[in-house]
Amino acid sequence: MKIVIHRGSEEIGGTCIQLSTNSTTILLDLGLALKKDSKDPDLSGLNIDGVLISHSHADHFGLIDTLDPSVPVYIGELGKRFIDATRVLLGKEPFSNDFRFFIAWEPFHVGEFKVTPYLVDHSAADAYAFLVEAEGKRIFYSGDFRGHGRKGVLYKNIISNPPKDIDLLFMEGSMIGRDNKNFPAETSVERKVLNVIKDQKNMTFIICSSQNIDRIVSAYRACLKASKTLVLDFYTAWVLEQMKIVTTNVPTMDWNNIKVFADYGQDKRIKEHPDYFGDFRQRVYRHCRVQKEELYEHPEQYVGISKISRFKVIESYKKYGQVNLIYSQWRGYIDNPEHKSFGSDRISAFQNDPMVNFVYAHTSGHATLTDLKKFALAINAGKLVPIHSEFGHAFRKYFDNVQQLHDGEYFNLTKKRGY
Repeated sequence: MKIVIHRGSEEIGGTCIQLSTNSTTILLDLGLALKKDSKDPDLSGLNIDGVLISHSHADHFGLIDTLDPSVPVYIGELGKRFIDATRVLLGKEPFSNDFRFFIAWEPFHVGEFKVTPYLVDHSAADAYAFLVEAEGKRIFYSGDFRGHGRKGVLYKNIISNPPKDIDLLFMEGSMIGRDNKNFPAETSVERKVLNVIKDQKNMTFIICSSQNIDRIVSAYRACLKASKTLVLDFYTAWVLEQMKIVTTNVPTMDWNNIKVFADYGQDKRIKEHPDYFGDFRQRVYRHCRVQKEELYEHPEQYVGISKISRFKVIESYKKYGQVNLIYSQWRGYIDNPEHKSFGSDRISAFQNDPMVNFVYAHTSGHATLTDLKKFALAINAGKLVPIHSEFGHAFRKYFDNVQQLHDGEYFNLTKKRGY
């Protein structure tokens, strides 16, 4: 079996790994880069039989529109719905690829390859690792995962009952070189949010990803305990609606202590796509909508999340006193100039605004070093290959059987647990 990492051996994001037999070629993820100077892989000479998408973060799926649309793209159904929602509400058409849905732990075939998806704990719902088998070889691709989220049982299940006889493990290492001590688990984020909002005199705004379901749950649980109302934008409300296909335990817009603010731009997009959104807009306006006047009348009763936390909106509430702003994403977006985009420089400026109580409350979507060690030990692969990390060179310090590869370097997996 021939293997090449097209991108991801020495950076976080933009992951793309090629596996090939004599008759079949597949890709593990095909993502957009997070680094500005990262070069997209040239796949023009490949005859690709399928692409496996681990989850709905753009650094893992964002280049699928460069594929021939006839190439099958394998993904979880919920992940595909998240991707569609983002594009439609940004005014773009959904991807036209040949999407094919898989189900957790149910094997499927792509040519010579047998693939088994493993549902994992990550900051994106519907995230997967993959067991890939062909020509008598067994490869495990971790995707992005962690053990400290609200779905930590998925991590524990893999540790206690790992796939056997793995020849090569591609393991992410995003958290190597980073600190996660202040917020070691999702529950610690919930406690911090509660401490901020319980005695608030003005509105609180939370900046986070709408697809970070664990974070939405943490905010909602804190609001319940503090007798506050969580205010969603249309996009976040729609994302939560999609969760109904897999669970009834995630809060949605019709739950108590939740309201939806009808942002004009998002409202316009929803009206333009009635076939896609169905009666969603009508249900918001009938039962769940909160108007601007209500928010201004009693701002201390509300916590706005995600797109509600727009700069102009935050500024408008300063006239009522100091505003709470909880930043609940990776600090690199506001601290590292290389990652400053989508207005993160303006968010960063709020840190020095006397009218803003700027609070950081975030736990990573990626495994800590301790959990990575347990994971690698449980899998016990013949070779461990670093991926999705800026510190691949440091893996040998922490793990056994490390084989560091580099982008564009082809190698052959020629026998069981060897090369």
